[in-house]
Amino acid sequence: MTDQPTTFLERADRDVNTPKAAAVAAGARLLTAKRSAAVAAYPAMDDMRDRARAIRLHTLARLDRYLAQFADAVEATGGHVYFAETAAEANDYIRDVAADSAAELIVKSKSMVTEEIELNEALENDGRTVVETDLGEFIVQLADDRPSHIVAPVLHTTRQEVGTLFASELDVAYTDVPTELNQIARSYLRERFLAAGIGISGVNFAVASTGSVAIVTNEGNGRLSTTAPRVHIAVMGMERIVPTPKDLGVMLEVLGRSATGQSLTTYTNIITGPRRPDDPDGPDELHVVILDNGRTDVLAAEAAEVLACIRCGACLNICPVYRSVGGHAWGDVYSGPLGSVLSPALFGLEGREELPYACTLCGACLDVCPPRIDLPRMLVESRVRVVEEGNGFGWLDPAMSAYRFVATKPGAWRSAVGTASTGGRLSRSGWFSLFPGPGGAWTSGRDMPAPAKVSFRKWWRQRDGS
Repeated sequence: MTDQPTTFLERADRDVNTPKAAAVAAGARLLTAKRSAAVAAYPAMDDMRDRARAIRLHTLARLDRYLAQFADAVEATGGHVYFAETAAEANDYIRDVAADSAAELIVKSKSMVTEEIELNEALENDGRTVVETDLGEFIVQLADDRPSHIVAPVLHTTRQEVGTLFASELDVAYTDVPTELNQIARSYLRERFLAAGIGISGVNFAVASTGSVAIVTNEGNGRLSTTAPRVHIAVMGMERIVPTPKDLGVMLEVLGRSATGQSLTTYTNIITGPRRPDDPDGPDELHVVILDNGRTDVLAAEAAEVLACIRCGACLNICPVYRSVGGHAWGDVYSGPLGSVLSPALFGLEGREELPYACTLCGACLDVCPPRIDLPRMLVESRVRVVEEGNGFGWLDPAMSAYRFVATKPGAWRSAVGTASTGGRLSRSGWFSLFPGPGGAWTSGRDMPAPAKVSFRKWWRQRDGS
């Protein structure tokens, strides 16, 4: 059996220059283009981003207050609130609710936080059937795969692959026509919605003043998952709070435009409590599970600002590294620039020492982030921690020591520049395509621009005539 890659570099080497990576790159470019068009058509976007940032930072600074207010409001509407410190506590509570309701079939709307705690596995170990109802997550589940993107889980998959998968797993005729694939999934899932005893969802935002949970989707599966079953369990990271409905409106303005280039997602579900006696539908029970799972520690650390993330995925779509290797290279639920900061912050740096280096520090993620989270700064800070803990790239130390010596000695610097210029004259095209020895690792995947044939200092002297 071939050993599975265990580091970012090993996984990236496995995925780079593959059809899967090409599909991710194409999808990410499309989503970025849609975002750009949506932002250009909305002159208030910059102001809304500033307001979104202010709301998120204000809320994080007073999170204890708003969480308590939210819990009181949920319970006042007849719902139940459970604060889970760990993933195990969250899973155990949900397992108990499932046991009490005697639900054998559970439908799920898209939720990254339930992936984070591996909820499906916990419920399936109890003999229960869990069906993902988001089309992307449904495809991932059928393929026994993992999401490659926090918004578009199957960005790495082609429609031909989906057609083959449906033919094999759902016993239907092969088709790769998107509308027909959608209809196949709808027909299959509709029966599950009606038969399920529990519906589980994530929470895009929770409103502290009203006890409402907001869920946004483009497929309607979120609404069916939360209204058809008798019990609704909403699972949220503790940071997903906004103070008021007005604040929720600001978040919805920037979320859709940043994620999919829409002014508003197709379905915006705002759920306040379980079904009332005169309501035509809805669950008899509402349980809200509020998850810590390391977030309290993050809130007290340098990377606290990352908790302002609204999970739009814009930073992934614009990231040149993510476009090159896809989301699976990160090895965790969260990928791209977000994952490079959030995963080490939540789960620790051990085994993730390479993630802060999965970045060119181009700053594009900061440019597109709705609440303007300074991911590049936090990535640099993470690199400092990696080095301080003795987990840096040791082979770089001699090279950096040599550079420091040359850069601080004028004579040595002029000599090095002269040598580099000589190397530049050896390149006829202006590029190096093959380096010997260890340098071959660089040129195996890219060309290296050759140094200028004449140094700036020498050129200036020649120009000045001195």
